[in-house]
Amino acid sequence: MNLEEKTLSSKVLYDGKIIKLELDEVELPNGTKAKREVARHPAGVCVAAVTKDNEILFVNQYRYPYHEVVLELPAGKVDDPKTTPLENAKRELLEETGAVGYNYVSLGAEYVSPGFTDETLYMYMCRVDHFENQQLDEDEFLNVEKIPLDKAVEMVMNNRIIDGKTQTAILKTAFLLKNS
Repeated sequence: MNLEEKTLSSKVLYDGKIIKLELDEVELPNGTKAKREVARHPAGVCVAAVTKDNEILFVNQYRYPYHEVVLELPAGKVDDPKTTPLENAKRELLEETGAVGYNYVSLGAEYVSPGFTDETLYMYMCRVDHFENQQLDEDEFLNVEKIPLDKAVEMVMNNRIIDGKTQTAILKTAFLLKNS
């Protein structure tokens, strides 16, 4: 069976700094029509930066949609479509933690929530070479924390780290480091 849906019309409801919201009308495989709400997002990146002591750099950041501080890996959006996800990952790591990494390894990509957004998130692992000053955006407030990799895996498995990208990248990092 053909599972593709054909876009019949698309209307932009909102075009903001981070997302664009669209309302589309589609034709389903059986010929009926349906509405699809889509949040367009340029792409995102995150980095599992590993210190010489096998600690991972995390950030604690207030996340307004959840009204709580969330423990997560350094991350951000791909600001310029002319740059690569890796270039953005390196920039975000430096901005948020002050860390400069080396030996970057791709951990792959994930669809964040394919039911309503087209965001693709690119994940990386690297080793920390040295630290410089953080370069936070003017509206960015966060604290950096180092957590041993084994403890971070335990925190993922005990649901003490609930951010999806962080869970995925931590488990992939642990797998790669233990099997290399």
